[in-house]
Amino acid sequence: MKDFKTAFFFLRLPIAVSLLGHGLVRLPKLQTFSDWMVTTMEKSMIPAALIIPFSYVLPIAEAIIGIFLLINFKIKYTLYSALVVMSILIFGSCSIENWSATESQLLHSFYLFGLFWFYEKFKPETSNL
Repeated sequence: MKDFKTAFFFLRLPIAVSLLGHGLVRLPKLQTFSDWMVTTMEKSMIPAALIIPFSYVLPIAEAIIGIFLLINFKIKYTLYSALVVMSILIFGSCSIENWSATESQLLHSFYLFGLFWFYEKFKPETSNL
């Protein structure tokens, strides 16, 4: 591909902004977000002892992954990390039968997989990406 860097940037941009946005809007209201998540997950089989720390880590992870996607930092590991986060979110959403959230998380996952596939298929051999 002639202009891989530009094309790959614009393919990363929407998912990077989505993840960064999710993280940044939650960071200033971390306690409120945590309380909401704990309340939402009450019907789940997942113990609150796992949900509480996850609710504090999630916005930070989303923001960092979003930034890393924007700046193309260690892209393979960033995509792996994003897919792990999405898998955890999907498990949580399934545990409370929140199928609309699961659909959104699956869409994010497919997009991330598409980025990974594009990167592996078209990256220049001499690329530092």
